[in-house]
Amino acid sequence: MEKLIGNAVVGQSGGPTAAINATLAGVIRGVLENVGDGAVQTLYGMRNGVEGLLEERLVNLNELFADPRNIDMLEHTPAAALGSCRKKLPKIGEDDAVYEKLLSIFKKYNIRYFFYIGGNDSMDTVAKLSAYTKEQDYEMRIVGVPKTIDNDLVVTDHTPGFGSAAKYIAVSMQEVIRDCAVYSTPAVTIVEIMGRDAGWLTAAAGMGLATNGIVPDLIYLPERAFNKEEFFEDVRKALSKHPNVVIAVSEGIRFADGTYVCESVGVGTTDVFGHKQLSGTGKALELAVRAELGCKVRSIEFNISQRCAAHIASATDIAESVCVGREAVRAAASGVTREMMTIIRDNTSPYVYHIDHSDVSKIANQVKRVPDHFINKRSNHVTRACADYLLPLIAGEATPSYEKGLPQFFVID
Repeated sequence: MEKLIGNAVVGQSGGPTAAINATLAGVIRGVLENVGDGAVQTLYGMRNGVEGLLEERLVNLNELFADPRNIDMLEHTPAAALGSCRKKLPKIGEDDAVYEKLLSIFKKYNIRYFFYIGGNDSMDTVAKLSAYTKEQDYEMRIVGVPKTIDNDLVVTDHTPGFGSAAKYIAVSMQEVIRDCAVYSTPAVTIVEIMGRDAGWLTAAAGMGLATNGIVPDLIYLPERAFNKEEFFEDVRKALSKHPNVVIAVSEGIRFADGTYVCESVGVGTTDVFGHKQLSGTGKALELAVRAELGCKVRSIEFNISQRCAAHIASATDIAESVCVGREAVRAAASGVTREMMTIIRDNTSPYVYHIDHSDVSKIANQVKRVPDHFINKRSNHVTRACADYLLPLIAGEATPSYEKGLPQFFVID
């Protein structure tokens, strides 16, 4: 294919992760490695995703990361260094002024390569931009670069960012379980974990099945309808075995009628993509258990620590994230467009993978849920097969550099 010469732009969108900047570092490395061949020249970073791109808030990343030490530091920096957004592009034909503005910016800066690091909603943006630029006959290579702690993108085996969040959850659950075991007074501890439609993160709480056998007594995922009466039965049975019961629940668990469990304590606003802002599932169950069983009970929300805990990031996750970003640039330079990069698992033990790509239009707005064989028949725990599948993704430690006891992170001013 004829070489497409021009500049590139990269952005980050959606919820941040401990590895999203590692993917950005991979894109930067990929561009700097390809500058010499004359295809991808200047790499611009868009502040706050397409929202900032529309306002031309761009930063020259070639200049900012001319020193490779800055890229190294960026790889271990949590959150989105370029800033993020949750802007939903309209359907093509509904408000084309937005697309016309974006196209004018592409032409102004001679942008021929567009890399968007994000999750499901971000892939929707990639698909729409791809369709519009093709319709306008403006040659661009537009590539989606996956990230999401939810691990809910289809086609790819898993997503960058998930491994580090899963590691945080797996390790934190080991610590919580041991802490709760020190007293003989009957007590229930409910840990709320992120996950709206897919329970991958909550499933990580059961990873001890593949190692030391230390796991929560009960695990509930949004893939199965939540039955409160069965839940009370499960808790009573667990308490009959030992006094300190630990339960992991996804924030998005629902009753059979589709109502979120957390709605009993109130649900917040709905975002531009139509997602309810979930919070309070653990608290709702805490109140229910206290009223039903009368025992000591407390709830814990791991909250945003799940996605920003760079101090305990998975080395495997960081390495894969960098690789996905770098390969996105190589793919685009070779002619790939309107695709999302994917991770293909070749083997689980020993763990082997390779990077590929797939049609983004078949990925956007789809949800990959935890499969049935990863959930037990009672719907209150995960299986050993699930733990074995997840275990390689949390392997190794990739900690940032420390100075005077605190981690050193890279900030894009």
